[in-house]
Amino acid sequence: MEDQDLLRYSRHILLEEFGIDGQARVSAGHALVIGAGGLGSPVALYLAAAGVGRITLVDDDEVDLTNLQRQIAHTTARVGEAKVASAAAAMRDINPEIRIDIHVQRADSALLDALVPTADVVVDCSDNFATRHAVNRACVAHGTPLVAGAAIRFDGQLSVYDTRDPASPCYACLFPPDADFEETRCAVLGVFAPVVGTIGTLEASEALKLLAGIGPSLAGSLLMFDGRRSAFDTLRVARDPACSVCGHRAAVA
Repeated sequence: MEDQDLLRYSRHILLEEFGIDGQARVSAGHALVIGAGGLGSPVALYLAAAGVGRITLVDDDEVDLTNLQRQIAHTTARVGEAKVASAAAAMRDINPEIRIDIHVQRADSALLDALVPTADVVVDCSDNFATRHAVNRACVAHGTPLVAGAAIRFDGQLSVYDTRDPASPCYACLFPPDADFEETRCAVLGVFAPVVGTIGTLEASEALKLLAGIGPSLAGSLLMFDGRRSAFDTLRVARDPACSVCGHRAAVA
């Protein structure tokens, strides 16, 4: 590790659980981030600041004035730009030493099957069930750990789905693809800006822990955040042996 890197990442290296070895793993790691909006903004900025060696951003949207209330990677001057390009510019301002790849397109199955196998961790910051399920299917198929968060109004949730562990559920175990969930968007119901910051920051934390090899992760737990009360609740979640996505895995001993 170069002297400049030792200086830049010294506050992580000073952590006994992290150290030089953890930073080396982070610097050699590849994080795939789906979505560069409210959740994706803090994820992208923190992963860049922490020195993740390669970060791939996927989003097909452009920066809009209404985004700036909460999507902190973007600026007024970049309204109209692709969100991934805007976020990449902010990330390079923080850390020009890392590799940033951008894809101005929706995260469909073909793109995910090409990108997910190359990643050490996938961070889902999307805002719709179709994309979340597509990301989950790709992560299960390729054995890649998934950090997934969501936020609406004053509420947020977060978990890690790591099917490398036979006991760990996947996203579809909790939210079956054929279930009748109501799709909610912040454009209709609104969202309290710090809630997406809170959940996005925690997503970055879980991703960095996975990359650095420190833990434990949130696998097997669903973290719920109530922004009205500034309170967290944790629910234990189990794998569904009949899950249509990951049920083919070997039975848990």
